[in-house]
Amino acid sequence: MNAPAPDVIEHTNRRSGGRIGRKALRGAPVTSFPTLVRQIPVYQMVPDEAVELIHQESLSILEEVGCEFRDDEAVALWKAAGADVSETRVRIDRALLMELVSKVPSEFTLNARNPQRSVRVGGNNSIFVPMYGAPYVRDLDNNRRYGTLADLQNFHKLAYMAPALHSSSSVICEPMEIAVPKRHLHIIHSALKHSDKPFMGIVTSKERAEDTMAMAGIVFGEDYVRDNPVLVSITNCNSPLVWDATMLDAMKVYARNNQPLILAPFALCGASTSASAVGAVAQVNAEALAGVAFTQLLRPGSPQVYGQFMVTVDMKTGAPMGGTPEAAQMMYLMGALARKYRLPWRTSGFHVGSKLNDAQAGYEANMLMHAAILAGANYIWHSAGWLEAGLTCGYSKFATDCEQLVGWYKYAGGLPFDDFKEAMAAIREVGPQGHFLGTQHTLEHFESAFFMPSIMDFNSFEQWKAEGAKDHDTRGREKARNMLADYEEPKLDEGIADGLADFIARREERLPDSVS
Repeated sequence: MNAPAPDVIEHTNRRSGGRIGRKALRGAPVTSFPTLVRQIPVYQMVPDEAVELIHQESLSILEEVGCEFRDDEAVALWKAAGADVSETRVRIDRALLMELVSKVPSEFTLNARNPQRSVRVGGNNSIFVPMYGAPYVRDLDNNRRYGTLADLQNFHKLAYMAPALHSSSSVICEPMEIAVPKRHLHIIHSALKHSDKPFMGIVTSKERAEDTMAMAGIVFGEDYVRDNPVLVSITNCNSPLVWDATMLDAMKVYARNNQPLILAPFALCGASTSASAVGAVAQVNAEALAGVAFTQLLRPGSPQVYGQFMVTVDMKTGAPMGGTPEAAQMMYLMGALARKYRLPWRTSGFHVGSKLNDAQAGYEANMLMHAAILAGANYIWHSAGWLEAGLTCGYSKFATDCEQLVGWYKYAGGLPFDDFKEAMAAIREVGPQGHFLGTQHTLEHFESAFFMPSIMDFNSFEQWKAEGAKDHDTRGREKARNMLADYEEPKLDEGIADGLADFIARREERLPDSVS
């Protein structure tokens, strides 16, 4: 049956071409898919009673054990709101907690510098976002080395080219040659210059968050960014039960400017949580809800994203493991809780522990992406490039993930019946022992009927051997090279470009070259 290409948006500065949607499904770098509106039902792994049990236990954790907020202003805000405060320990009454959580909108629009790339977050919508934070890259020659600014720029270009990626993230890899106090300026500049999709903010200090907002103001307008979401930023609770000063500083900058945060505990299950999937979810839920509630003390009604980063730990070595069944099960539980609270929520997609773009990476990635889709995740992060538990971003893996996202986009978009009558007519036309290759229906739909990934090899052994017997990792690197060769920079107003350059130059004059 024909599954038509999704509505697509053509890059405005590229030459137009025929059958844009069909080219997108073949991986041609000329289009951008709109927000994925899921047309398949969510899967709830446990009954409502089990979800309610976890919810109640999470509230009990916050009432009885409490959560650390290691910031004087945060503690004062909680005390003024009526929480039980003892130094930095905050115990939150369940009624107060849920009143604050209820203020968060269930959906919001994340605005891109190109309005055609703006997306919806929450409800039945899903967006795919590249990885974040890798100090290393596995490069186009298959070498593992420190990331550079050139690598970061390349990954922002690839994110722009990938039709099923809805964001350019920001710190896809660290540009390690740039001094840490100045690095954030070049990260945000690259995300804004090399892509016109939504991006992510910097959270490593209050000043860097403020610089991010200033650069966003140059692009979107200072007044606009005070009220309209233009970026998303990640804040991690330090499990167990600590929101530290650095994260709280970033929260204050972004939430007060109505910019959404991902409130996502970083949990190594068995190390920073109990060695129980259900127990881990109860703890992480409490941590996330405490963070979500705090944002509403800063700006009631500000959009936020509830979330989690939970991986299981190899109890023999302490190493985090990607793609485990327990990680998938915990996603389903977090999805059920998010629906209960009517909160947009974040999880990880192609998150793996493998060092290479190999079979292990494929098994791990699809275990988690399948769960993310069926659990109804809204902000599916780490959807491109992730290797080695996030230490490395791989070019081959990035290209492979981008192509696979097209398939997941089609999968979650459901099965349309718009051409069903035509398909039945073709059966009557061909009859027994015929073939469908020459029918009008096939000629009209063959390019878009099925997902046809270009990196995967489906040829005969003889043809594969004649073409160099290339493995998947090699083909992925070739795909990345081809995408970069086809890249054309999205237009950026000259005045805005000059404003960004001037801001960076002025800030670099004031910032030190090393961390004191």
